Amino acid sequence: MELDLTVNGESHQLIVKPGDTLLSVLRHTLGLTGTKESCGRGECGACTVLIGDRPVMSCMLLAVEVDSQVTTIEGLTDRSLDLRESFAQAYGFQCGFCTSGQIVRAEALFMRATPGSLHRHDVAEALSGNICRCTGYTQIVTAVELCARRRGLWANEDTP
Repeated sequence: MELDLTVNGESHQLIVKPGDTLLSVLRHTLGLTGTKESCGRGECGACTVLIGDRPVMSCMLLAVEVDSQVTTIEGLTDRSLDLRESFAQAYGFQCGFCTSGQIVRAEALFMRATPGSLHRHDVAEALSGNICRCTGYTQIVTAVELCARRRGLWANEDTP
């Protein structure tokens, strides 16, 4: 099948099989390996990408069903620099396998947030679909909180 797909702002005309997942097309056809392949069942979140401004697990979506701009971790490079720095500062990753999915989910949260609106429970809820095998959840939530504070998205009553 022919597929017109816009990924990270670039238009691609591809030939895909009807059963190809978005994850497979991203990794194996387009060579975008920042989106990780892990469970293949939509349970771990390592394959999270943005469709428009909505985080989705790309292993659960057929490529032919995509009807909007796809943004992978590679497409967030400039936008997420401060978030990646916050992850490093707060020790928000250990092995790093889940990090791209965590960052994509955090950016989706930030896109929907208004200044001064986020709380720790919002971050925990937004990241709840992503599994960290190294059990670094506290540091991951702290990293997202640090970045949200820097971006002015953190609720004032939580600001020291």
